[in-house]
Amino acid sequence: MFGNHEQDTIQQFNNCLETGNVVGGVLCADGHYGYSQPVGGVIVYDGQIPPSGVGYDIACGNKAVKTNLVYNDIKNNLSTIMDEVQKAVPFGFGRKNPVRVDHEVFDDENWNVFKEIGKHEHDDLKATAQAQLGTTGSGNHYVDILIDEKTTDVWVGNHFGSRGLGHRTATGFLNLAKGLAFSDHAPRELMEATSTLLDMDSELGDMYYRAMELAGRYAYAGRDHVIQQVLDILGAESTFEVHNHHNYAWKETHFGKEYIVVRKGATPAAPGQLGFVGGSMADISVILQGVESDKSKEAFYSTVHGAGRIMSRTKAAGRMNWKTGKRRGGAISEEQMQKAVKRYGVELRGAGTDESPFVYRKLQEVLDSHAGTVEVLHTLKPIGVVMANE
Repeated sequence: MFGNHEQDTIQQFNNCLETGNVVGGVLCADGHYGYSQPVGGVIVYDGQIPPSGVGYDIACGNKAVKTNLVYNDIKNNLSTIMDEVQKAVPFGFGRKNPVRVDHEVFDDENWNVFKEIGKHEHDDLKATAQAQLGTTGSGNHYVDILIDEKTTDVWVGNHFGSRGLGHRTATGFLNLAKGLAFSDHAPRELMEATSTLLDMDSELGDMYYRAMELAGRYAYAGRDHVIQQVLDILGAESTFEVHNHHNYAWKETHFGKEYIVVRKGATPAAPGQLGFVGGSMADISVILQGVESDKSKEAFYSTVHGAGRIMSRTKAAGRMNWKTGKRRGGAISEEQMQKAVKRYGVELRGAGTDESPFVYRKLQEVLDSHAGTVEVLHTLKPIGVVMANE
């Protein structure tokens, strides 16, 4: 375990370690309580895979590109640029892209997994995926424009996953594992639900793994498309890129044997492997790489995926009154959030107070907890942030 954690997070982590063919696990310094497996948690299995551990946002991850621009090229036009990004990129739960995006991912052979389940499921899922490619989700998903603190190079970063395809894939396979139909309404489960495990050598385990791989390629395609939209708005070119999932299951060799490594809100960090890790809307982000050490090996070459939430959405924003459409009782006000981001020098578009800087740890603090396992190559300061409206 890296860093300090609430007792419910530690208990959830221990529950995962005690369920199934577990080889070991890691709780990263940005860890917090999640569904079935903590966010920031890594569980390593021998021959098993948990759809509950990978989670509902399969292949959620980050992409960052360094552009051929520097801060002086855009500083006088930043407000207009952020307006254009907000207008061009659809944000929010269930959003569809008004512009159809064609991509080779729709020819992927792993769509056949859903044909094996049923023609209706295949056609419906594929139609949803085609309608949503190029959209960005709600919650903590974002598009950022950032500046390298040393060089003033302009970077573009984003964070989101496989949208409705991933959520429905997770729901469907959790249903199948419980003897329900793929498209059944999922039974409501507690956050402490025991990990749902599939044997990798079973038909269902193999189907889930292939469906997860498809969702991963879809997430890569979506992040690629959105980054290119922002580059076009900037009139910029990409000169270097970093792209990684942090909700996924990998086949990896550790201590001389192949295992299934499930990282839920954790970034792969093998020696020399690059990762993009974002902080809050008023905090640094970093490009890092894994380094070789005994601690790295014991952590199954894993590191943080972000700063880590320390305040729940409901506590930060309050409870919604659906009659009035307004929230009441939140610990963080809109005015507090706007003052914080303005003081940090950020042009903010969208976002609710449940994503304000006050609900996250400081990224440098969680990185310090992982000293000796990763090396920071670039420290990036956000100057423009777009998120979904509440």
